[in-house]
Amino acid sequence: MAFLMKTMISNQVKNLGLGGGSEEKKEEGGASDPAAAHGMSREEYEEYQKQIIEEKMERDAAFTQKKAERACLRVHLREKYRLPKSEMDENQIQMAGDDVDLPEDLRKMVDEDQEEEEDKDSILGQLQNLQNMDLDAIKEKAQATFSEIKQTAEQKCAVM
Repeated sequence: MAFLMKTMISNQVKNLGLGGGSEEKKEEGGASDPAAAHGMSREEYEEYQKQIIEEKMERDAAFTQKKAERACLRVHLREKYRLPKSEMDENQIQMAGDDVDLPEDLRKMVDEDQEEEEDKDSILGQLQNLQNMDLDAIKEKAQATFSEIKQTAEQKCAVM
């Protein structure tokens, strides 16, 4: 119990800076070099720092590229649906170097959608839609709707 109290009190005193830890501070003062603190030589530490900076630059470049691809997708969708342009998206594309395209899988999806829309918009596509219609079912549904409306009107209106 006495040991526990002593360690708790000495830790609190060390944290306050009132002494008790001056021997440890002197020992730590000799290792002010960051390379020695990491257990490396100076050359190894510099190489390590260069490697970290290069990796960070690669990550930033990949992130910028992804942001530009997303912006390109948004621009494409805005053009497709005739929405107003966004200045922020255009700036992101320019920051990436203007060599940004849609990712391959999205490009395939967009191309398929465009082909389907072109087929539907063509005269042949309209004719195929006419052939696929069930005119009898449409006629029956129209007559049923008309009779329902007529019946509702007769219930609500005393003149009819």
